[in-house]
Amino acid sequence: MAADLAFDHYGDGPPLIILHGLFGSRQNWVGIGRKLMRSRTVYAVDLRNHGQSPWLSEMNFAAMIGDVISFMDAQSIESSEIIGHSMGGKTAAGLALLHGDRVSALIAVDIAPVDYASNFLDYIRAMQNIDLDRVTRRAEASQQLESVVPDLGIRNFLLQNLVRDGGRFDWRLNLAALAASVPEITGFPDPLLDRTFAGPTLFLGGGMSDYLRPEHEPIIHRMFPNAEIAHVPGAGHWVHAEEPGRFVAAVEEFLRIPATPSA
Repeated sequence: MAADLAFDHYGDGPPLIILHGLFGSRQNWVGIGRKLMRSRTVYAVDLRNHGQSPWLSEMNFAAMIGDVISFMDAQSIESSEIIGHSMGGKTAAGLALLHGDRVSALIAVDIAPVDYASNFLDYIRAMQNIDLDRVTRRAEASQQLESVVPDLGIRNFLLQNLVRDGGRFDWRLNLAALAASVPEITGFPDPLLDRTFAGPTLFLGGGMSDYLRPEHEPIIHRMFPNAEIAHVPGAGHWVHAEEPGRFVAAVEEFLRIPATPSA
């Protein structure tokens, strides 16, 4: 069953859909979306089990791709440019491989169509183990996460999903579904490995990240024969948040959008 995805949209012009990564939400992309809205109608969505979208036990790329197709149909979007970060980048790549006629251009951010080792399950278990009945401030939750997630930036990113509801903090992530799906999320569907998408494609990595590596390039070029591969200097995995100016410039150049005027 397809999820009825929560979304924001703004701007005017050809459609551009943004898919966030694991533990993210459409709120992470407001700044980027508003910079691109002068030439595009930007649709930033919450993927299933994230943000304000429905919680469903099924959590895999086939389901997420189906959700996006259903969303496009509901919005009467025949074809769209798509930006996807990390898990959202794999979803966008899978969508292009399965439904190439619905994707006019693909930008996959700091991800490749390969399997990754990760400590995501450790993060999820640590989040599940927080005693929310005793949390009155996010700082208290941060302290409980610190032994498993020592990086403050990552902790703060995860804790964006801790929201106050009726006086009590709760997660806007379906942690149980995410925990069960970690092998799916960190992999890439085998049936897609023999498919190709010949449309305009950019794999855009962070210059300081190890997610998009030289050994991935032959795999990318086999599946996406017209792919460009580039890196944003100074950025880690969250390219759009760490170097937003350079990220937007790279997107505008690839999509042939006139550069955003300087503030």
